[in-house]
Amino acid sequence: MAPVLDELEKNYAGKFVVERIDTDKEPQRAKDLGIRGIPTLIFLSPDGTQLFRMEGGLSAQDIVAKWAELGYKFT
Repeated sequence: MAPVLDELEKNYAGKFVVERIDTDKEPQRAKDLGIRGIPTLIFLSPDGTQLFRMEGGLSAQDIVAKWAELGYKFT
């Protein structure tokens, strides 16, 4: 997922935040977020409400499409 997240950070800088959690370095944060598998994608609204969650990866295009499906367009 790292290359996909790098691409999103570059192409959508200032439009949305990509946050990575190192579960080895931040085990409590991972536990608080209910992360049990890697990778886990969690989409949060600006107020922190969880909109979507999945274990596994997606392409950058699929991530942007999922945001659009949730009503967020970043063009």
